[in-house]
Amino acid sequence: MSVLAAVALLIFTQYFGLVALAGPIKSEPELRELSVSVLQFGTAHWELDHIVHEQLDRKHGYRLALRVVANLSASHLAVTSGSANGAVADLLWAQSRYQAGSAYLYVPFSSHIGDIVVPENSGVRTLADLQGLRIGVAGGPNSKGWVLLQKVASRQGIDLAGSTEVQFAAPPLLSQGLKRGQMDAIVTYWHFAARLKGQGGWRSAFGMADLLVAMGLDPNLPVLGYVFPEIWASEHKELIDRFAASVVDANAELSARPSAWERLRPLLRNPEDSVFKALRDGFIAGTPKPLTDNRVAHLKELLTLTGVDPGLLMPDRLFYRKQP
Repeated sequence: MSVLAAVALLIFTQYFGLVALAGPIKSEPELRELSVSVLQFGTAHWELDHIVHEQLDRKHGYRLALRVVANLSASHLAVTSGSANGAVADLLWAQSRYQAGSAYLYVPFSSHIGDIVVPENSGVRTLADLQGLRIGVAGGPNSKGWVLLQKVASRQGIDLAGSTEVQFAAPPLLSQGLKRGQMDAIVTYWHFAARLKGQGGWRSAFGMADLLVAMGLDPNLPVLGYVFPEIWASEHKELIDRFAASVVDANAELSARPSAWERLRPLLRNPEDSVFKALRDGFIAGTPKPLTDNRVAHLKELLTLTGVDPGLLMPDRLFYRKQP
């Protein structure tokens, strides 16, 4: 036997002898998976991607799987069909599903209710100033922002729908219409508003939170949430708790670590610095506070304001309130 062969045999014998003494190699225990359907460039993707990248899911003893889809309808279909455990939806969607006989547990995601955007040099400062103007509205006639505007206006003796020229359209079309001067103001989703304001030349007419306060409601209501079929959620309570805990951690880290956002920049569509900052700051500002009995009551009141029969409101059990 050559010297090299002898050395190789010695190393082989010693290595496997040590392995035999140490016993079988233990693999990492398999973690339970929780899957969430998410829009590729949706704001929830920012938070969920951070959870996966920073392994906050594994920290809390589960594995988060993201099911990326192209549009909101596909996301809703994923959770209703069972191809994903959860998805992001607004409060009205969860309420409509409950009324249709399919209850969903509602875990807070964001308190952004939208924004009213006007040109920087616009004279609009109050609800009354909107009268006689051309207004674009995202989300259709039943969108929360538009309904809330009308409710507050009616308390001031203003028929907003009757005194304005209203056009309903998708948010990107509304942004273009405002830029082209085809509309005087738009009621749109917060991140589309943030992009406009970040570009310069546009501002918020007044705060949506002020409208909630005017209606006697808490200004920090989670109008967007992660939804999970109630039957599934009741069978996986611990998994939901673990997910909720990782969401809390992600929000805390994204608020405290600006550097974490640089990695997320592609999911924000690589915007210019001013827009990037507006989106980052806007997301952080929308971090919801924990649900309390009072906030749940206010969420139900908000649903009533949108036209939901008080006798058909989602029950308290569907609003997730366990604190990690």
